[in-house]
Amino acid sequence: MTNRHPVLVIVLSFFTCGIYHIYWLVNTKLEMNKLGAEIPTAWLLIVPFVNIYWLWRWSQGVEKVTRNTLGAVPAFLLCWFLGFIGIAITQSYFNKVSAA
Repeated sequence: MTNRHPVLVIVLSFFTCGIYHIYWLVNTKLEMNKLGAEIPTAWLLIVPFVNIYWLWRWSQGVEKVTRNTLGAVPAFLLCWFLGFIGIAITQSYFNKVSAA
């Protein structure tokens, strides 16, 4: 996993009006798939209601990559309800994985 500063993730997401948020989701999906997760294509993000399913599968990938340090349910809730802050918290878990 790429080591990114969590505050930078928030700042970039805010100043790009959420475009970096989507970019971050797609890049982390690609990195997690390389580590053995099975997350479907990111094109599902643009389909209404299907994007919720995609975020759930992404959250399951987070659980697998972080070796259950951050579970699928908390990862899903963080990204769904907290948005920019949620991805920053998730990024801090990814940084711990990349350090190990």
